[in-house]
Amino acid sequence: MSAINTAAYGLLNASARFDKAATQTVQDASGSGDLVTDFVQQQEARTAFEASISVVKTADAMTGRLLDITA
Repeated sequence: MSAINTAAYGLLNASARFDKAATQTVQDASGSGDLVTDFVQQQEARTAFEASISVVKTADAMTGRLLDITA
């Protein structure tokens, strides 16, 4: 499995986690839910998303360097 495929899966997973946490925040805001936990989950998902983006950028840079070496 390539780094880009792994990162793409990570992006999808983080996006789904963020959406779920955001939905839960809206539901908890109208009731007696735990908003702090919801916000922490959103931040964790955001951090995971940013990490996956970093993997994509690094894999792209490595591929570019490899192509430069072989050219």
